[in-house]
Amino acid sequence: MADPEIVIEAHDLRRVYLAGEVEVQALRGVSFTIRRGELVAIVGPSGSGKSTAMNILGCLDPPSGGTYHLDGVEVSKLSKIELAGIRNSKIGFVFQGFNLLPRTSALENVELPLLYGDYPSSEQRLQLATQSLEKVMLGQRLHHLPTQLSGGEQQRVAIARALVTRPALVLADEPTGNLDTRSSMEIMKLFQELNETQQLTIIVVTHEPDIARCCRRIIAFRDGRIERDEPVLDRLRASQELLKLAAQPA
Repeated sequence: MADPEIVIEAHDLRRVYLAGEVEVQALRGVSFTIRRGELVAIVGPSGSGKSTAMNILGCLDPPSGGTYHLDGVEVSKLSKIELAGIRNSKIGFVFQGFNLLPRTSALENVELPLLYGDYPSSEQRLQLATQSLEKVMLGQRLHHLPTQLSGGEQQRVAIARALVTRPALVLADEPTGNLDTRSSMEIMKLFQELNETQQLTIIVVTHEPDIARCCRRIIAFRDGRIERDEPVLDRLRASQELLKLAAQPA
């Protein structure tokens, strides 16, 4: 019987690509477990395998070998239709580029994933989208277009959209890559609060050391393997970093 507290169980994951006639081993037998309520950073240089691992965890790319269980479901061999269903119901995605529809309000952007689920009532979808935006402190920005929001606010809309289906896992791919230091810490403060108050399981892929230090655990990739997997001992509290930034002279 699957352990209900385990969200991700990856065993001996391998991924081989063909570059012309040459085989490229992007992942070389990677194994790890992530329990419910963890806040994990995945780090590593370009070509380390972290993006390949992220694509497999997000059910965007199948492994060449090994097994991957998400919330008790073995997704390694599911069909494309089944994978699409898993992505919509089990995973919330947050991307570096926000990926918001530019001519659509914050509320309508957040409501989009609900159109593909079992939410027959427009009133129900509206209520869930509103609640999700309120969780990220954008209850007063429901009807604003992305162009009327700051970069940090746009990323909050993207996070609200990721949360609206109440997923088992949030995957954030370089979520602060387009933001300044203050906005980046505001996003990490939000992730820390969601993780601590709602036991939300979050994986952050990042190349920024300070962002990784806001997480509870770091999994570092190199050359297709896990180089280290360890708890963060000198963890940054994003709220304290924001206070430091506010105290700096203009």
